[in-house]
Amino acid sequence: MMRDAFIGLGSNLKEPAAQLARAVSELAVLPGTTLVAQSAFYASRPVGPQDQPDFVNGAVWLKTSLEPHQLLDQLQLIEQAHGRERLRRWGPRTLDLDLLLLGDQILDDERLTVPHRELPNRDFALQPLLDLKPDLALPDGTPVAALRRQCPDNRLRKLPPADYP
Repeated sequence: MMRDAFIGLGSNLKEPAAQLARAVSELAVLPGTTLVAQSAFYASRPVGPQDQPDFVNGAVWLKTSLEPHQLLDQLQLIEQAHGRERLRRWGPRTLDLDLLLLGDQILDDERLTVPHRELPNRDFALQPLLDLKPDLALPDGTPVAALRRQCPDNRLRKLPPADYP
């Protein structure tokens, strides 16, 4: 069964926009998966420790037959291929891939929470989702646009396409 999967992308190390562009290409060729659309990229302040560079974020919309944990495993393999190190919570990273939404799936276990737990607090995830699908809603029916209107401001700045491959 094919489901809509919305993946958040982030990076603030080693040419962040190039990291995201490469990750989009890698997501597009996952088994049982098709890339539907890619959002614009946005710059924003880091969440958590402020002693690190600003982040570049975006999102992709996939159609996938992968089960939630299979998809998570694939995302983590891509992160590792980009040199992702988990040294401190909300610290700098070469690539962060978050499974934000997966169809109408609601899941909360030791490895994965869908919808993503912090989604309502992250304008850098909500705005790219709205770029992809303006009428997108959470499984409980909450419109993503309503979450975006209530979300704390993280100084989100849309990057012109010339700033990323």
